[in-house]
Amino acid sequence: MTTTRRAWLMAGALLLGMGGGMGGGAAMAQERVLRIGMTAADIPRTSGQPDQGFEGNRFTGIPMYDGLVNWDLSSAERPSVIIPGLATEWRVDETDRTKWRFTLRQGVKFHDGSAFNAAAVVWNVQKVLDQSAPHYDPAQVGLTASRMPTLRSARAISEFEVELTTSEPDSFLPINLTNLYMASPAHWAAKLAAVSAGVTDARQRSNQAWAAFAAEPSGTGPFRGVRLVPRERFEMVANREYWDPARRPKVDRVVLLPIPEANTRTAALLGNQVDWIEAPAPDALPQITGRGFRIYQNAQPHVWPWQFSFAEGSPWLDRRVRHAANLCVNREELKTLLSGQMEIPKGTVAPGHPWWGNPSFDIRYDLREAQRLMREAGFGPQRRLSVRVLTSASGSGQMQPLTMNEYVQQALRECFFDVQLEVGEWNAIFNNWREGARSPGARGANATNISFAAMDPFFAMVRFVATSAQPPVSNNWGYFSNPEFDAIITRARTTFDAAGRDTALAELHKRIVEEAPFLWVAHDVGPRAISPRVTGVVQPRSWFIDIATMGMN
Repeated sequence: MTTTRRAWLMAGALLLGMGGGMGGGAAMAQERVLRIGMTAADIPRTSGQPDQGFEGNRFTGIPMYDGLVNWDLSSAERPSVIIPGLATEWRVDETDRTKWRFTLRQGVKFHDGSAFNAAAVVWNVQKVLDQSAPHYDPAQVGLTASRMPTLRSARAISEFEVELTTSEPDSFLPINLTNLYMASPAHWAAKLAAVSAGVTDARQRSNQAWAAFAAEPSGTGPFRGVRLVPRERFEMVANREYWDPARRPKVDRVVLLPIPEANTRTAALLGNQVDWIEAPAPDALPQITGRGFRIYQNAQPHVWPWQFSFAEGSPWLDRRVRHAANLCVNREELKTLLSGQMEIPKGTVAPGHPWWGNPSFDIRYDLREAQRLMREAGFGPQRRLSVRVLTSASGSGQMQPLTMNEYVQQALRECFFDVQLEVGEWNAIFNNWREGARSPGARGANATNISFAAMDPFFAMVRFVATSAQPPVSNNWGYFSNPEFDAIITRARTTFDAAGRDTALAELHKRIVEEAPFLWVAHDVGPRAISPRVTGVVQPRSWFIDIATMGMN
């Protein structure tokens, strides 16, 4: 059976599954329903701290929850920046820069009707940081703590002012807090009270309360979750009382469907079973646009790399080998293969960015130089270098991972590499990002292929090269360690004026490119194919997108 034929049959099965879940055609005719085909293989966690990478933040985080600080997703022309969310302002204590004061927005209600206040912020910090708290949820920790590793505690100063404390001065904290979503303490307490009295173990009671909370979430966001069918669908309805009038939803209901295979997603779109798909199949773009669907894409702060292991025995310990890999890939050819759905990287950020730093190593296609470096390192046609790369078949920001990895695999053959691809489920590979290259979850791989956001200093650079970010703290999967880098990071973290911080970050980026802990393959452009019935689409220069401002004809 051909891939296309299989995709169409799977899309037909998807149609049958959707027909029974919307209450019939009459209900759909009365409601403005936006149906989205995600790349994830399962519904991202709905309890407040999504999994499935940043696709989770995009589809069950931002729509249902707010952070103290949010991303501005209102423009396609300028880079996204942080803006006030549930906090209206914040400032660091000049006498003790490990302490921050956040003034909270008043009059905000959770979906269950309870009030948002400083006590709710403390409760949400405790859910991921305080193991003694009754509502501490280990399932949400790994998705949060690695994204804000210096946050230690919170305390209420007054009803609408809270103090956050970090382990060290950290100018990145406000940006990191975009990843801490505020869930309703009162709603969770009600779920806990409903747990059977026969369950006496406190941790089991907490787990059951969180499971019930996930089935009926309560945040402060523009949408409210109403129906969860794991691995099949998740439905949200409009929160007409949302605190920000500019983001009060224009659609009545959003249906999220996990469709991890690109051809199946594309078939579902062309069969009018969904209104929107992430990462359409590149070879189907002419058919998609010919049928009147619109392709939205924009350069994103996003890297699609191989991240190398620096553990003992790794084949990537020699910098000449790392440089050779970066010089051996013809990215222009790969871009053509992807029908233009990528940008060609020169590093983690682009030349002209405030963090560029003008590295001495130029990432480019130079086969002759790549082969020379490999021969200098002791490899050649008769002595090839075996490497194993952990990747996924789909996932958040993974673009077209099998196609792309197979291309890189073949490209590197010309430079005396023998590449073995170890393909696993996206969420398991994502979880291994914190477990590290030495863990069983790495499956013996000495490189991992996980795309990442480069929107802020910590996400773009620090978490991959700081010695303090080695597993299980954050995403320094490969155990990279360099005292020079650590000193630059400390200078950037402890510099609270933007110009001085950018100077340090430019020096850090320069050194990262020169040492090449990655094979930089592509920058994503976030392609999504959307029905012309969907209006008000803004494709920001961000990993994220705002559903709340969209309408439907």
